Amino acid sequence: MQIILPIEDLKPGMFVDSVHKHRSDAGVKIKSRGMVRDESIIQKLIDKGVLELTIDFTQSDIPIPQKYQKPQEPAPQTTEDEPETKPKQGIEGNLSTARSKPKSKRKVQTKEQTLQQEFAVAMQKFENNNRKIQSLYGDVTSGLKVDMTLINEVSKDIVASVLRNTNAMAILTRIKDKDGYNWRHMTNCAILITVFGKHLGLQPHIIEQLATGAMLHDIGHAKLPQGLINKPGHFTELEYKAVKKHVAQSLGLSKGEAGITPIMLDMIINHHERLDGTGYPRGIKGDALSTAARMMAIVDVYDAITSDQYHKEADEPINALRFLLSSKAQFDPILVQRFIKCMGVHPVGTIVKLTNERLGLVLEGNKHAPTAPLVRVFYNTKHLHHVTAKDVDLSGSDIKVIASVRPLDYQINLSRLLRDQLLI
Repeated sequence: MQIILPIEDLKPGMFVDSVHKHRSDAGVKIKSRGMVRDESIIQKLIDKGVLELTIDFTQSDIPIPQKYQKPQEPAPQTTEDEPETKPKQGIEGNLSTARSKPKSKRKVQTKEQTLQQEFAVAMQKFENNNRKIQSLYGDVTSGLKVDMTLINEVSKDIVASVLRNTNAMAILTRIKDKDGYNWRHMTNCAILITVFGKHLGLQPHIIEQLATGAMLHDIGHAKLPQGLINKPGHFTELEYKAVKKHVAQSLGLSKGEAGITPIMLDMIINHHERLDGTGYPRGIKGDALSTAARMMAIVDVYDAITSDQYHKEADEPINALRFLLSSKAQFDPILVQRFIKCMGVHPVGTIVKLTNERLGLVLEGNKHAPTAPLVRVFYNTKHLHHVTAKDVDLSGSDIKVIASVRPLDYQINLSRLLRDQLLI
């Protein structure tokens, strides 16, 4: 999306497409389009007499400012049988395929917090909510209805935390537990899609719906035989056919419940569909898939690949991103690129081995240098012992990342490491 804005609204992270207006006495020539890296560039443009610029937000690192965002349209009509799937153009347009207006104008807390300020709150919420979701999953397995009040509370906790600090909750998705995969996957996907939605500049009430849809997208697994869901090894053809029924089960558990919106239903029914029509349950493809469904497909696969399950060990995030990037026929390539930009080559919470024989915990990505994140160095790999923690911005250092490593490769308990390093 391109928007014309005055020079006083130009911020670092915006991508300038062209100069739209300048002083009559200014001979301004922009030789090339490009990213505004810092305030000094803005000052040079002011000095040259630039008054207005055309900003391409599809290539910018920051979202569209609130005052330039279009007002939300009324929700479209959908049939009783399934959510409407014909998308409109653009990110916001595609999401509006299944949009309903929020019931209230409740303000979401958006005051930015540092990672350490937010981490203590995020850790407590994450642990408490995972226990509640585990209990809910067991209740649904036993035949009870989905507690939508609980689902909504957890979703709102996640969104509020991510809006305060993008990384605190995201780091916690790196804690893996194959015995709790089914309910942790619900929470992790809600966190990841919230981080993704924030990165895309979506409005808070839309992000809340995405988070709730992610919480519910696989709840139907609880209605299938748990011996099948937790089976070690690969499924037979008949078993896989049975597992596919979780989509219908998820839809049945969610449809008609209080607070369920078309966006959520769209995510539930279409998160296993693929652009080339090879997905399920209906094999729809291309333009029939909304942005919400495409986002959910990316997040669902990313978390599944990077999680321990009964039939496989977790793979590293970089390999999950490579898989998504190489599957252009199945996953929206533009959204995949933006997801990679959102997550970073080495996502927060990843442990990386460095060229100075140290391990570092990734604390923050670097949008301008994706392979050079901010890390907290904490371990000596040569002598196999912990060292005094030190934060290093790899973009301004000769130290480089060699590879991601699994915590267990060095007998590291990631949950304990996060507590030790990030709790104030």
